[in-house]
Parts: sequence; C-alpha cells; structure tokens
Amino acid sequence: MLKLEPRPQLSRFWSYGSPILALLITVLIGMVLFALLGKDPVKGLAVFFWEPIKSSYALGELMVKATPLLIIALGLAVCFRSNVWNIGAEGQFVFGAICAGGVALLADKSTGSWIVAAILVAGILGGMVWAGIVAFLRDRFNANEILVSLMLVYVAVLLLGYMVYGPWKDPQGYNFPQTKTFEAVTQIPRLLKGSRVSIGLLIALAGSAALWVFLFRTRAGFAQQVGGLAPAAARYAGFSARRAVWIALLTSGGAAGLAGALEVAGPIGQLTPYVPAGYGFAAIIVAFVGRLHPVGMIFSAILMSMFYIGGELAQSRLGLPKSLTGVFQGLLLFTLLACDTLIAYRIRRKAAVKVIASTSGTGSLQASTPLTAPVARPTEGAA
Repeated sequence: MLKLEPRPQLSRFWSYGSPILALLITVLIGMVLFALLGKDPVKGLAVFFWEPIKSSYALGELMVKATPLLIIALGLAVCFRSNVWNIGAEGQFVFGAICAGGVALLADKSTGSWIVAAILVAGILGGMVWAGIVAFLRDRFNANEILVSLMLVYVAVLLLGYMVYGPWKDPQGYNFPQTKTFEAVTQIPRLLKGSRVSIGLLIALAGSAALWVFLFRTRAGFAQQVGGLAPAAARYAGFSARRAVWIALLTSGGAAGLAGALEVAGPIGQLTPYVPAGYGFAAIIVAFVGRLHPVGMIFSAILMSMFYIGGELAQSRLGLPKSLTGVFQGLLLFTLLACDTLIAYRIRRKAAVKVIASTSGTGSLQASTPLTAPVARPTEGAA
C-alpha cells in the first residue's frame, strides 16, 4: 500500500522549476493527443508554440490575448495570497464590460477623448461592485466565496444577454444580438500603427510592478499575506480579517472589470454575447503557474495566450475542435498540481499489518498484533 508522507523540507529549486516540468509533461501529452487524432505532432506543436511568435503581427496578437489574462491574474493573486478564493473573476470581467459599454454608448461624434478614462473607471467600478457582493455576503453571513462568486458569473452573463437582446440592441444591426459599434473616440489608444496592441499592455505591466511593491514592500501587503498564511497570527498582530477580505475581493474585482473595459473598448468595439471568453477562469491557471508572483505571471500569461491562439489555429488549419484550447489549459493545471504534490510529499510504501485468525480464542491474535501488549503467562510456581 502506498501513502503520501510530508517532506521535512521543500526544495527551493523545484518550487520554481515545477511549472516548467508541468509544461514539458503537457507538451508530451499533447504530442500523444495529436498522434491519436491522426495529426503530425510536430505540426501540432508548431501551431501552438511557433505560429504565435513567428512575426511581429503574431506577437501583437499574442500581447492582445495576454493583456486581460495578466490583469485579471494580478488581482486574483492578491485574493489567493490572502486565502480568499475568488473563482468568479469571469463574472466581474463581464459586469465591468457591461458598465464600460454603457458609458461608451453615451458617446457621440462631439464627445472628447476624456471618455476613454471614464470607460476605464466605469469598468473598474463595475468589477468592484460585482466582487463587493461576494465580500458583503462573506463578511455579513459568512457565505462561501467560492460558490457565491461562481454563481454570480452566470448572473452577469445573463444580464449581458438581456442588455444586448433588449434595451441596448442595435436597431440597425440586422437583428443580431449586439450593441451598435462604439464611436471611434471611445477606442482605447493603440501602441503601434497596424497592430491591435493597446495601452492596456502598459497598464498590465505597470500593474505587475505595483503588485510587487504592494505585496513585498508595504505593511498592507504584508498584512494580506499573513492573514492568508496564519489567520491566528494576523489577529494577534492586530490585522483585520474583515478588511483583508474586502481589500482582496475589491482589488480582484477592479482588475477583472478593468480587463473587461479594455476588451470591449479595444479589440471588440461593442457589446456582444461573446464577451465572456473564459479569461476569468484561465487567469486562475495563469496565477498559479506564475506562482502568484508578478514576474512569473507575466510569462504564464504569455503561455496561456499561446494556448488561445493555438486552439484557434488548430481549428482552422488542422481541422481540430477549438476546445483543444481548454484541453491544454486543463492538462497544464493538473500536471502542475501533480508536480506540486510531489514537491510537498513523497510516496512511501506502507507496511500492511497481518492478522492471523485463530480458532482457539483471541490469545494468538493478541500475540500477533504489534499494537497490543503481550499477555503475561503465569509461571509454574505461581499461586
């Protein structure tokens, strides 16, 4: 019989090398999947890992995908380090997009460029409101934030559907469920001509630096992490657990809402039922593959965006289902969890305890069981 035994000390090398090992295992499993599907494994891997970086345009599209993933993951890192499990960043992303889209619809040809800042602020506030519902229910009624945040994802998606099928539906959109295309003045400024990369990339990188300072150079960040690692020690030090929950969820919700605003006022340019792209769920993998560290999450966001683009290319060039993106994301997560388990535990063989049956009584059972003290027999001269 096998059992998991905690290791006396964790390997510092494998703590950082585990994501790389998980990626290599994912690639090997992916090659097997391509072979089973009758495709050339080399071509399949090239679609995922070479096509997204082979040209300047491809790199731009890679950054477009990586930007929302990184922004959402930065907010989730604050939650997870605080031991607050916000699984509903997708809902906060969608509601932030709804609020930002509502502001964008108010613009006309006479509106100034200030509307861009208003759109971003609306997205941040929308995400914070949606996450604030989770924080209130957790704080006031001790509701489980995993279930509440996850259920609110579906509420946000249904609300988006109601708006684009109803009040905000474009009357000149040939009955398609979408709003009118936003005015050009609402477009998020782009960094390069001919590329869809916007200032959202700079915001994401600045957010990474700000998160590093907050977590490792401020008292508030230290309080968040202590509350997550040792709640009793945090209470003893005078750190407020309620404040930690609110800070974590509002920060995460604001980041997800900002990503939603950048998406609808950037690459999409309108509200449609396809705004939910799964970024909120994929960002959870980005956060953990990046070890909840701002620098690590930059690289993991790029890797995850490769999976998104590779899945789309695999559908168009290899005739494979687009769901292959989710397969690779899931494989990466499960292999990472397996590697992390072996970092913290080692496999030992557990010796089985043999029980010898006896027809004469329980004496032989007692003698053969090491957990039972042997029964003393009287000597011949005993009274």
